Amino acid sequence: MPAGGKPTVRSRRFGRKMQRHRVGAGFDQTQAAEFIHGSRSKISRMEDGITTARPAEVLLLLDRYGVTDETERGHLVWLAKNSGHRGWWLNFPELSDGYRDHISLEDDATFIREWQTVLVPGLLQTPAYAEQTSTLAPNSVAPEAVARYVKVREERQAKIEEGGTSYSAIVWEPIVTIALVPDAVHREQLEQLLKVGRRSNVSIQVLPVSAGVKAGVSYPFSSFSFDSQPAVEAVAIDNLRGASILEATDDLTAYARVFDRLRSEALSPDSSARLVRQVLRSSKEEAS
Repeated sequence: MPAGGKPTVRSRRFGRKMQRHRVGAGFDQTQAAEFIHGSRSKISRMEDGITTARPAEVLLLLDRYGVTDETERGHLVWLAKNSGHRGWWLNFPELSDGYRDHISLEDDATFIREWQTVLVPGLLQTPAYAEQTSTLAPNSVAPEAVARYVKVREERQAKIEEGGTSYSAIVWEPIVTIALVPDAVHREQLEQLLKVGRRSNVSIQVLPVSAGVKAGVSYPFSSFSFDSQPAVEAVAIDNLRGASILEATDDLTAYARVFDRLRSEALSPDSSARLVRQVLRSSKEEAS
């Protein structure tokens, strides 16, 4: 059961998947409850993410729903077992619930896609850049907490460094061309973009200002997939309190389309890297 009976990102994902399989098989909640000798309320609470189920119950339900794919069955059993898992981010009590949910999604994701308009994505930030930008936003971090927030960003980046996640980032051109931080910090950050962009599991693209209107520039967001295929299963939208999580099918479809449109209008990864190198070279020349 999720800690304190409060739904977690994982328990909600588990419940959503189980509900889709039940509906797809043509059963109502009362019928599903009979399969495990439980109550309709138990199935309802499970599908709402309030509770999960024992592995044996999960497998029995999946048998009745006709779900035979072993990867899907194993994934749902894993979600049921780990819905209340205490992630490393819970050691940072100062983080908002929305930010924790965002990190939880990152931690489980097999595919992450991100669009940013003002700042370099947190998964790509250097410690110096993270420290400088933590004081820029209206909800800026208290000076005594900056070091811990920088540590959180470093911990998040381990997911990309380990190579188990495919990460695609699109950034608006001003992020590269305009230094919101001291020039030396900006140059170090551009070097980091080039370095991380060479990883086989990372793609970084720059959306030119001229293509912004055509692409339909939107607020920053991240989308997440959790299986071997990149179907979007959750979206996090940046806000003053960290992030709002969207999970409704219509929302997921809309944001998947937005990202595809942004990606189609952005420079290719190679052309984006050339632009970053040009800006970096000009900055170095001006500093000398």
